[in-house]
Amino acid sequence: MKFSKHAMNVGVRSFLLALPVVAAQIVVSQTALGPAISGIAQAQAQDAQPKPEQETRRTPALRNKVYEKLAEAQTAAEAKDLATAAKVLDGMLAGRRDNELNSYELANVYNLYAFIHYSNEDYTSALQSYENVIKQPDIPLAMEINTRFTVAQLYFVQERWADGIDALEKWFAMTETPNANAYVLMAQGYYQLKDYDKALQNINIAIDDYDAKGKIPKEQWYNLARFLYAEKNMIAEATATLQQLITFYPKKQYWVQLSFMYSEQEKEALQLGAMETAYVQGMLEKDGEYRNMASLFLNAEVPYKASVVLQEGLKDEIVQDTSKNWELLAGALRQAQEVEDAIPAMEKAASMSDDGDLYARLGNIYLDADKNEKAIEAITKGLDRGGVKRADNARLVLGMAYFNTKQYAKARDAFRAAGRDERSKKYADQWMKYMNSELERQKSLAAEG
Repeated sequence: MKFSKHAMNVGVRSFLLALPVVAAQIVVSQTALGPAISGIAQAQAQDAQPKPEQETRRTPALRNKVYEKLAEAQTAAEAKDLATAAKVLDGMLAGRRDNELNSYELANVYNLYAFIHYSNEDYTSALQSYENVIKQPDIPLAMEINTRFTVAQLYFVQERWADGIDALEKWFAMTETPNANAYVLMAQGYYQLKDYDKALQNINIAIDDYDAKGKIPKEQWYNLARFLYAEKNMIAEATATLQQLITFYPKKQYWVQLSFMYSEQEKEALQLGAMETAYVQGMLEKDGEYRNMASLFLNAEVPYKASVVLQEGLKDEIVQDTSKNWELLAGALRQAQEVEDAIPAMEKAASMSDDGDLYARLGNIYLDADKNEKAIEAITKGLDRGGVKRADNARLVLGMAYFNTKQYAKARDAFRAAGRDERSKKYADQWMKYMNSELERQKSLAAEG
């Protein structure tokens, strides 16, 4: 079943609407914000290491009296008493002289402030507190690296995509072993800015990283890559990504979409195979999906399977009880040479139709089944009702039915009426000649008898 290019564009957009790349899903892990007195944030970038060429810093000591106050604030924060925790921290900063707290102590204070603000969903204040952590000189390098990653995440939560990307770039510059999640975050930022080339580059790094480690890349990573390939009209790559999705996340939507992508590449056999796989696994559950499956079988000249799909769908009330669907079933059964079964399906279709065209077509099926009287009745009803698309063809069939029942005068009238249309004139004339020769033959036999 071929789809137009317009249908492809609509389809690509529709199946990518649920991509998990919106800002609401870019969240900072709670473990990244834990109020640890050490000040070393356990962010998603916890496996990141400083680059070897970076010098070792001489970090000031955390004095006991400061440690005790931080511990008091931390205990309150962990007990969800955020107001008390903030009050303790406020007291540590109130009226202080410039040399009262060293840079490392200040960094721990701001780190704990950030946790409190984040817990209150005050992301702007949390971001400012983390920026204050970074501003402190001589803090542990690991603390700065992980805080920078958290800062980038918070920019993304606030949909400040360019700032988030800039923060990540600074984090990458300091990190020896950036992990896959960082590349995913970068890809999402570039996606939001519609820089699809850089987004695709970063998401593929994340996917390749997991592949190299024998880990299964996350479903939403493949979805983002698939979307980006589709946007760049890289259909073969989008198809390959769908195949990976199906390997690890075998969902109905991916089989249906894979069938669609094969259609765009005119790979009919693969298109049918993907859709049939979804069908045999019981994944199809909509009227359109069943009808599409039946149409694919019909296009592949496997009408019996098409009829089985439609019969199952109608029985389970998935395929809608409409004239058009019963007509489709009747056509599939007729092509499959299941004429007796096609009759009740077409009877149902004709009875639900507003015009006479389906009654005319029902007459054709009756004629195939050698039910001539019923063929005459159905075609006459269709012609009387009107709306028959090929009235000339209907009259030709009507003439055959009359001939088979030896109603020769009526057959002649039907053939003459059919012959008035140039499309049927040749066949009508042939039937007239045949009927005349048959009548002459019968006369000769009667005379001899």
